[in-house]
Amino acid sequence: MSSRITSNILTSNYLRNMKNNLNNMKTLQNQLASGKTIQKASENPYTASRSMQLNTEMSYNKQYNENIKDTSNWLDTTDTALAQMGNVFGRIETLLVNAGNGSYGPDERAAIQDEVKEKVNELSQILNTSFDGSYIFGGTKTGSKPTTVVNGVLEYADKDGKGIGNNGTVAITDATVQNQIKSKLEVDISQGVKSQYNKTASEILEFTDKSGKTVNVSDLLSNIVTDLGSGGNVANLTTTHLKDIQSVTTNLLQKRSDVGTMQNRMDSAQGNNETENYNMTDILSKTEDVDYAEATMNYSMMQTVYTASLQTSAKILPMTILSYL
Repeated sequence: MSSRITSNILTSNYLRNMKNNLNNMKTLQNQLASGKTIQKASENPYTASRSMQLNTEMSYNKQYNENIKDTSNWLDTTDTALAQMGNVFGRIETLLVNAGNGSYGPDERAAIQDEVKEKVNELSQILNTSFDGSYIFGGTKTGSKPTTVVNGVLEYADKDGKGIGNNGTVAITDATVQNQIKSKLEVDISQGVKSQYNKTASEILEFTDKSGKTVNVSDLLSNIVTDLGSGGNVANLTTTHLKDIQSVTTNLLQKRSDVGTMQNRMDSAQGNNETENYNMTDILSKTEDVDYAEATMNYSMMQTVYTASLQTSAKILPMTILSYL
């Protein structure tokens, strides 16, 4: 049984193929104009889904990078503050050595006492250092200063800046604030990776030295001021107090070492973040960006095919009555 190809079939096939050719040319034109392989998700759901996923991950990575930069700046501020505290305690250590001079009388020790009192105020000021509106040594209590000086005694402060005790000879009157000041801050530096990055006032003011002795810095400073006054125990200045001040300095050095370790981790995290972002950008480009050379060549070929099909159809397709008019 033979099939009969009519002029209507030829015409229909021709028009259908021409339409497909024009649609393909339109697609290539859009790709060349936009630089993207697809204009809407329905053209290639997989590519569209992959592109959306990569863009989301890159957005997250951008935020992680901002977190890392902010944390690095926070740590730089912390390190500077700890260095300043080291200078304060270094000066107090020198003053204690001077106070042990047998030729020093009450007047000289009174002058040293006044300077130590000023160092207590300076220490509180450093502990109240802020970065970008947050108090860096306040734990989760970042909106108000963590310490204050009450009658010459360094104390933790409540949200209004009033003293609530030092957890030594001066008992804490607000356990909630105390817990906030001792709390750690965390930051997201990568997918599923958090890092603690702050040092707290309590880590500076309350610690255990290498011999196992509990040192309360506020009490220590108060005792130094007392023993520098009339009726004080001068012998304590160059023995117990001097040794404890040296322990305070050792503790500060340890905290600075911790901060340095965290700074190195942030540098490493930033390097990893930038590498991941570069890789994802490269994958995204390969996923959704058009190959201009290939697209241009394909478009040129389709133009040639389209022109040739027009010329061929004029000779092959049956003539109509209009051809005879």
